[in-house]
Order: sequence, then structure tokens, then C-alpha cells
Amino acid sequence: MSAFENVSVLVTGGTRGIGRAIVAAFAQGGAKVTFTGTNEAAAAEASAASGAPDQCHFIQADVSSADGCQAAVDAAVAFGGGLDVVVNNAGITRDQLLMRMSEEDWDRVQDVNLKGAFLTTKAAARRLMKSKRGRLINITSVVGITGNAGQANYAASKAGLIGFTKAVAKELAGRGVTANAVAPGYIQTDMTADLPEGAAEGLMSLIPLARMGTSEDVAGVVTFLASEGAGYVTGQVIPVDGGMVM
Repeated sequence: MSAFENVSVLVTGGTRGIGRAIVAAFAQGGAKVTFTGTNEAAAAEASAASGAPDQCHFIQADVSSADGCQAAVDAAVAFGGGLDVVVNNAGITRDQLLMRMSEEDWDRVQDVNLKGAFLTTKAAARRLMKSKRGRLINITSVVGITGNAGQANYAASKAGLIGFTKAVAKELAGRGVTANAVAPGYIQTDMTADLPEGAAEGLMSLIPLARMGTSEDVAGVVTFLASEGAGYVTGQVIPVDGGMVM
């Protein structure tokens, strides 16, 4: 039997990058995967690239909206026959030095990255508690641990997500639901593809494993945390960063 057969998964922000790899990993493991995004063409590509498109279902939803999050949860329940795993992956950047950062860019990053996780988790909590293997996995960032110049909004949202994860882990533990966070370092995605050559080389010097990570590196940790083997792991933040933060 596949590792995630008869398991219903919701992944927010699943159309590209890390989210797309997470969708593929769960679908290939036999799960029924509902994923959100805002681009239907990218969603079709993600489903096709998963290797198991029949296991995937896309819903266009804005996670900064309570109605959008509830619709995503409802779609996952309908497609998967319940809801067992939620991965809060949706995230954006609006990088700028603090003195130049607009209030709009601050608010939008918090709304998607942090408020979106809150709204999705709140909408899904009762369903996770009804599951015999309820799992909440939040995708934070090493920047939420270390901070980063020019990313005050992003770092704050990701640090907030760590605190949120730990609070939810304590609240839901009595109902058998685990909550953990995965903190990627520098991962090869659309967000890092445009780094200048000098900047990329500088980053390599900070990573003991001397390479950027892949989306699949992150997806592997996410699927472990969703597995039965991680049933006694909760409230943890697991960096996937090649040893950059330790």
C-alpha cells in the first residue's frame, strides 16, 4: 500500500517551487491532494508534473481571505473524503530596505504569509481533530530565525509562523494533531533564480554542504512529518538549509 493511500492533503500555494514539489510528493505517495494558487495555467502544469494528475485537485483561492481558506478546506474535504494533512506553504516577498518599505508591502506579506496560515488552520482545525492522523506543517524560513537585511516584512512573517506553529502544537496535541514547521534555507526556485552571480557565490560560502537546496529536499521533510513515523514529533522547527543555521 502506498504511504499516503486514503490520506487527504491540502497544500496552499502549490502551483510552483516548493509547493509544487510537495504536491507531487504526496500525489506520488497515493494521497488525494488539493492545492491552491491564483494561476490556473500554472496549476495545470503542476498537476501534470506531479506524475499523478488524477490524485490532484486545484482550487483558485486567496489565502488572505477567510472565505478563500474555507473554500479550500471544503474542496479538500470533498475531493479527499476528509482532511488529514494541511501544509501552509503559500508565501510572497516584497523586499525593500526598512526605510523605503511601504505599509502596503508590509501588510500584504503578513496577510499572505502569516494571516493566511492562521485562516487556513482555523478553517481546517476541526477536520484535523477528526482525523486519526491529523498533521499541520507550516513552511517558514531560516530568515525567520536569523533575520535578513531588506526583508523585515518577510522575516517577521516567518518568525511569526514559528510562534504560531508552537502555539497550535500545544492547543491541538490533546486531540492527537501534530504541528511542525519546516524552515528552508536557500532553495533553487523562481525566487532565487535571478540572484547575481556574485551573490550566489557568496551564499555558497555560508552553506557547509556547498550547494543550494532543491524543492524536493524540502518536500522530503514535509512528507516525513506527515507520515506515521513522525507521530511523536510536534512543535518543532526543522531547518532544511545544508547546515547554514546550526
